[in-house]
Amino acid sequence: MPLALSYTVGVLTPEAGQRAGSRITNAFLKWHGLAGNRVMTPNVTMQIQPLPKNGALSGGEPVEGVWLECKTPSFAFADRDVQVGFFQEATDIIVDEADGNLTRDRIYSNVVHTVDGTWNLDGEAMTDHQLTERIARG
Repeated sequence: MPLALSYTVGVLTPEAGQRAGSRITNAFLKWHGLAGNRVMTPNVTMQIQPLPKNGALSGGEPVEGVWLECKTPSFAFADRDVQVGFFQEATDIIVDEADGNLTRDRIYSNVVHTVDGTWNLDGEAMTDHQLTERIARG
C-alpha cells in the first residue's frame, strides 16, 4: 500500500522526513492490525518527496506544508476509529518531527482507494478478496 509524504523544504529536514515516514508507516500497520504481518509489512511502502519552497500552492499562493496520501484497497480505512486514530497519530508525528516549523493547519492528508482487482502484489493483479486472503496467511 503506497503511502506518500511530501513536504516543502524547511518544514522538515531530510532526516526528519525519513523518521516521519518510518513512524507513519508503522502507525498505518498498527491501526490496520497488520504490524508484523509478513505479507503486508514489506508491501506498505512510503515515498518521501521534498518540494521546493514555491513547489506547493494553497488558494493559488505559495504555501509551506506537509501532504500525506495513502493509496489503499477499498477495505482499508473503512472503520471510523481507524480513520480518526491513524490521521491523529500521523498528524502528531509530523508536528513532532517538524520541531516547531509547522502548524497543524498546514498538514493535509487523504486516502485514495484503488479499483477492485487492480491491487498488485508480487506482480499479480489481485481482487480485494484475494488480497485479504493473502494478508490472512501473513
